[in-house]
Amino acid sequence: MKPKSRIVNIPVYQPGKPIEEVKRELGLDKVIKLASNENPYGSAPSVQQAIVDELSQLYLYPDGGAVELTAELAQHLGVQSNQIIFGCGSDEIISLTARAFLEPGDETIMADQTFSVYKSNAEIEGAEVVEVPLVDGTHDLHAMIAAVSEDTKIVWVCNPNNPTGTFVPENELISFMDRVPEHVLVVLDEAYYEYVVAEQYPQSVKLLDRYPNLLILRTFSKIYGLAALRIGYGIGNAAVVKLVNQVREPFNTSRIAQAAARQAIRDQQFVDDCRSKNREGMDVLLGEFDRLGLPYFPSETNFIMVDTKHNAMDIFQGMLRRGVIIRAGHQKYPTYIRVTIGTPEENEAFIRALEETLQEQTANV
Repeated sequence: MKPKSRIVNIPVYQPGKPIEEVKRELGLDKVIKLASNENPYGSAPSVQQAIVDELSQLYLYPDGGAVELTAELAQHLGVQSNQIIFGCGSDEIISLTARAFLEPGDETIMADQTFSVYKSNAEIEGAEVVEVPLVDGTHDLHAMIAAVSEDTKIVWVCNPNNPTGTFVPENELISFMDRVPEHVLVVLDEAYYEYVVAEQYPQSVKLLDRYPNLLILRTFSKIYGLAALRIGYGIGNAAVVKLVNQVREPFNTSRIAQAAARQAIRDQQFVDDCRSKNREGMDVLLGEFDRLGLPYFPSETNFIMVDTKHNAMDIFQGMLRRGVIIRAGHQKYPTYIRVTIGTPEENEAFIRALEETLQEQTANV
């Protein structure tokens, strides 16, 4: 068998280790997972009831166009229904966008340490990937605009950025969009939008009328707590959304996911509560990092990227032995780990395990 030559060396996406696997491998009774930026408070009770109510309908195909969900979300966002497309997580919107716009020989621009799915999907389509270094963990929009050429089709901006948690403020984004050529699509990935509290953060939906080449990505996987159901969406100019929709597979979101997402939109009190709890947890962790003398990137998400001053993979293994799963292996930041903000109990367990692991690493030097 001969696969496409360009996919042979593409790395397979590595998710955070599953709790069950760690329990089995290490023989641990309790494991805390703070690796995948999941909402530790789960989903709203009203959403869980909506899921239960849908169970009797599993013999029916889902609405292929997610018509009811699209209408509710359009009203919530203040856009038209033809400006929204749903996918199996926002990951699928990324792959659909790459499929719709990128061809061999095209160029696409992204940060050198950002969500890896942009790069892998671009390479699958045969596009040339141009990676622009972050500056202090933040997108360098000036360098990214300078990298745009006649062959550039898409620029990817993860805002806030994964894994650093930093964000591009609205004035810088507008200045950037003013300089992007009309033929270049800017994909603004806002997976952590609902966690942001910074006043300078862009209200990007309001910019869509001004910039027809802007496509915004969001998800129900994070603050809404529906990661298992895989449902995300894109918002953009109707013409752009139509093009992406043309390469979408039918029935790409399930009945349960659509029902859960509809109720999640209605229950904004749950979102507000989770945002508040997340900020409280972040303040606790930042205080502990300050106490331990560990630098970190300022974050507007539900995770923090912190410099352990040791090999991050060694820290990862030490934490794992103590029943705490975090994220390491960031190529540009070999001593940094990324940790999801958990419940107060999980945060306390994380700090305890981190201190023990750091002491262990120091003793081994």
